[in-house]
Amino acid sequence: QVQLVESGGGLVQAGGSLRLSCAASGSIFSIIAMGWYRQAPGKQRELVAAITKAGTTNYAHSEKGRFTISRDNAKNTVYLEMNNLKPEDTAVYYCNARVLRSQNVYDYWGQGTQVTVSS
Repeated sequence: QVQLVESGGGLVQAGGSLRLSCAASGSIFSIIAMGWYRQAPGKQRELVAAITKAGTTNYAHSEKGRFTISRDNAKNTVYLEMNNLKPEDTAVYYCNARVLRSQNVYDYWGQGTQVTVSS
């Protein structure tokens, strides 16, 4: 089992910045990648950014250049630095941990943190 605790969401004006944090605990040795997804009202959950255990990053096209994902392995924490925020970035942001166990892949999710960008 992996537990994820997110923090750092809030209300910010357009053009502002926020940093989200996600601390992992439990069977962290089995995590092969972590990422951030978001879900706006009435929309499907979508990938924002992900980072593998080796440090390879992947971004959704619209966030590349504005968002940066990073990880601190010593703290078992993943961060999402979001700059130049836009109202369309408003959503609940979820931390994800992808685990490999017995040749099967499992996804774990945090409780979500609200990000609201006002115009």
